[in-house]
Amino acid sequence: MNSIVRLTLISLALGLGACTVQQPGEREPLPPIETTPPPHQGPVVKPLPGGQPGSQPSKPAALPKPMPRTSASFAPPPGGASHWDPKLGVYVLEKQPNTFYRQRTYYRWNNGWSWSLSPAGPWQDTDSSGVPGGLGRAFGQ
Repeated sequence: MNSIVRLTLISLALGLGACTVQQPGEREPLPPIETTPPPHQGPVVKPLPGGQPGSQPSKPAALPKPMPRTSASFAPPPGGASHWDPKLGVYVLEKQPNTFYRQRTYYRWNNGWSWSLSPAGPWQDTDSSGVPGGLGRAFGQ
């Protein structure tokens, strides 16, 4: 039995020793990175005859961005119609006035702040330090 253990240890030592002595091989040069030409800026538009020189066409009015329905960082409240308000940093519940949600906690403003783990309560009183920052600033006392 000792001879098997001894043979195993010698084989392991030789195998690991070969890894440390081996010289790194030469690397093949990498192929050059292909670059693409810049995208074409669009068609060249010739002015119509009789047009005023130097006048530029008007740009269409920019449409306002729609508000996001959900947050990329926080999950929406379960089982309730809501939308994400990025200024407040919370979901606004649509069926309950001044009720908000973020990270498994509901917040309610009713002449003061309270919080709950359920939209039906029970509600615990808190101050603005116990609500997300956007809410505390928006409903400052």
